Amino acid sequence: MSYQDRDIYGIYRNDDGQGPGPRLMGADTLIGNDVYNRQDEDLGDIKEIMLDVAQGRVAYAVLSFGGFLGIADKLFAVPWNALTLDTENKRFVLDVDKERLESAPGFDKDKWPDMADPIWQNTIHSYYGTRAYTDEVTGDPAGRSRDVPLTSRDPDRSKEKSF
Repeated sequence: MSYQDRDIYGIYRNDDGQGPGPRLMGADTLIGNDVYNRQDEDLGDIKEIMLDVAQGRVAYAVLSFGGFLGIADKLFAVPWNALTLDTENKRFVLDVDKERLESAPGFDKDKWPDMADPIWQNTIHSYYGTRAYTDEVTGDPAGRSRDVPLTSRDPDRSKEKSF
């Protein structure tokens, strides 16, 4: 289900069309969104969005992958900056092969890791090739991480927006 389908408050009704998507989005509207890779393979859907309240940042999207009808799903914490929004198809894109995701560090829905643990964070960011949002550029007034661009990662992918 897409973020527009979950928009019970009309957040996206007045989108001005100036960008590849809304600049601000409600977290509730993103839960349940599909995640695909660049090979157009379904990788699952977003089950939760993890916020670092002290830092005021979105840290991870928890992705459900595998299983059947929600049974034996494996959960994965994916760094938020590893996802792009595909506004044309109303879904997220994670640039990882399905086989690589199958072997990614994951967890059981009844046994969540301590996502604030720096060792755990380093493991996850190393696996996905991202820089932790806590590794900010000194003096950047927007507080962006070094690897998080303001616009799409690839100009030819204008429908995708990095977060």
